[in-house]
Amino acid sequence: MTVALAQHRVEAGHVEANVDRAVEAIEHAATEGADLVCLPEMFNVGYFAFDSYAREAEGLDGPTLDRIGDIAAEHGVAVQAGSIVEDLEASAAAGFSTPEPSGLANASVFLGRAGDVRAVYRKQHLFGYDSAETRLLTPGESLPTVEFAGFTVGMTTCYDLRFPELYRELANEGVSLVLVPSAWPYPRVEHWQTLPRSRAIENLAYVAAVNGAGEMGDDQLVGRSTVYDPWGTPVATSDDDPALVTAEIAPSRVDAVREEFPALRDRR
Repeated sequence: MTVALAQHRVEAGHVEANVDRAVEAIEHAATEGADLVCLPEMFNVGYFAFDSYAREAEGLDGPTLDRIGDIAAEHGVAVQAGSIVEDLEASAAAGFSTPEPSGLANASVFLGRAGDVRAVYRKQHLFGYDSAETRLLTPGESLPTVEFAGFTVGMTTCYDLRFPELYRELANEGVSLVLVPSAWPYPRVEHWQTLPRSRAIENLAYVAAVNGAGEMGDDQLVGRSTVYDPWGTPVATSDDDPALVTAEIAPSRVDAVREEFPALRDRR
């Protein structure tokens, strides 16, 4: 399978322009033969645009995911739609299960090749350090998986990387590929390069960590979107400029590594 990480520029509060960039990235990735395209955290509104969250919140049947779903279906690719600010009340009204009847959440959505919603993960660990996320958002409670191209796929989001127990739960569910949309800023470059690599090593799974690019006010995203293999080896990566990072990955690789080095079987 070919996975593509769309490290596009994200401008705070500029939803239409940001979604345009996401669409262009998906179309580009499709022409390059991608089977799965991954977008950054808050790819439409911009993570640090806290004042825009309430105004730009949408249900899972809203215009952003409708447009991304249409592009996915048009090109026959799956899309891990980074994350959006989800209006929980609107999602519930559309028939989706939600952690609370109202409020906002940081929702990451896996869309199938037909543009259909196949899994929704809501960020569980909300960032409190210099961030309004904990005040504005409701944490998620579920940890869904989805089957795609021979992989059992799990999703987490950005700050979740600092909580390894979440990834062990996914490993216990047989997850072989974890997708991690993020909005990781400077100066914590070493953390961004170490944490997803550690989660791959610990759980003998692929980890695809996609970040945005560009400045949002006083914050600048570090980019460096990377696919790590089950040994923790970077398969493909980038710098901090906009880029499309593509990698060939295989579920058989996970099986082979877990057989050669059966650390998961040695847990007590």
